[in-house]
Amino acid sequence: MAERLPLPTTAPEAKLPPHEKVKTFPTTPGVYLMKDDRGDTIYIGKAKNLRSRASSYFLKEAAENLRTCELVQHIRDIDFIPCETEVDALLYEARLVKDLQPKFNKDLKDDKSFPYLQIRVREEYPRVEITRTPRRTGVKLYGPFTSARNLRGAVQVLQRVLKFRNCTLDIKSTEARWRYFRPCILYSIRQCSAPCNFKVTKDEYRKQVRKLMLIMEGKKARMLREMKDQMTEASTALQYEKAARLRDEMTAMGTLSLRGDADKDAQPHVFPIDPKKGLVGLRKVLGLSKTPRTIECFDIAHLGGQDTVASLVSFIDGMPFKAGYRRYKVKSVQGVDDFASMREVITRRFKRLSDEGDVFPDILLIDGGKGQLSAALDAFKMLGIDPPTLLSLAKQEEEIFRPGEAESLKLSRHSGALRLLQSARDEAHRFAQHYHHTLRAKRMTES
Repeated sequence: MAERLPLPTTAPEAKLPPHEKVKTFPTTPGVYLMKDDRGDTIYIGKAKNLRSRASSYFLKEAAENLRTCELVQHIRDIDFIPCETEVDALLYEARLVKDLQPKFNKDLKDDKSFPYLQIRVREEYPRVEITRTPRRTGVKLYGPFTSARNLRGAVQVLQRVLKFRNCTLDIKSTEARWRYFRPCILYSIRQCSAPCNFKVTKDEYRKQVRKLMLIMEGKKARMLREMKDQMTEASTALQYEKAARLRDEMTAMGTLSLRGDADKDAQPHVFPIDPKKGLVGLRKVLGLSKTPRTIECFDIAHLGGQDTVASLVSFIDGMPFKAGYRRYKVKSVQGVDDFASMREVITRRFKRLSDEGDVFPDILLIDGGKGQLSAALDAFKMLGIDPPTLLSLAKQEEEIFRPGEAESLKLSRHSGALRLLQSARDEAHRFAQHYHHTLRAKRMTES
């Protein structure tokens, strides 16, 4: 389910020393990658302003600071990945650090994830939870959030207003024992409507939860206006403590927007893939006669048409088979032409398999849209051989394209079939990116 990460970008003046190169960076949000003399990424950071943040490492103060002095001594190059927002930058940073494990990144290397707000919508009296291990089904998810503390503060404000429950009780309207259950202190202080004691009907309680969902989906302007009016009234009445509390609560509400998208920004280690379900799902959605076992995926990587490479990754029974990985230098293409590059490497790969009588994969996945798919199909036509089940996966809307089909295939973001294809696509991207950076670092060192 992971979203494909873009390739790092470099400024046009690629041969400038790092302290000069950062001056060409944009003043927009993004992630910066610092590299040593071998081209290895040694530190990854996020920034609201790439130029300002990256430049700060080359000031005199940074060289004298105990936390950064050793890092600065090893920096020989720096790249950046532009992001739309500061939140996107934070999420990309975490993903990259987990993947590349840079030497100087102390945090984010483990499997700790960002928190989510989870509403168990299938329960009679839905509970509201803050969790780092969200469920896959039966819930409405919001997040990932950039700060657990800010999320907890906002939820406390919302709970005081909407009185939803956040306990772990499994409440069922058919069980009479709940009529005699003693509500917790949250009911006493009017922060919960106590469905555990049937002090609220099921329909009334679900309306409370529905209001919470509307607020989480952006409809909180009315609530903020009411809080602002209350703060003004409190201040006018010289109730400064109450006014300050309302001010802090409005600030907490504002942090609800500091989050990613539960589908687009899902963290791979939070939602593990069931390979068997993914393969069975592919058989069903693609109308295959049998469950596929082998998947190969191609991706192209370059920077402005330089050092163009391709990667091939192989999955067997839904798991990476690294002995089957291959990497290619693109030989026949000059400049930026992903279609021609894809055509070349597909031709090279399957001509060899055909000549040697080797078995084709059950599914051949191409990273890209209709153009990349057509280029791969052209390669098979030139070879005069029938392709295996051929697909392409476009990253924007995660659409699946198939030869001869005008309409793309769109699967649920939680579909095991889609997530297995995404896993192969993201692994091919990672492998291509690594090879591209290796060649680029070697070329720059030699020059």
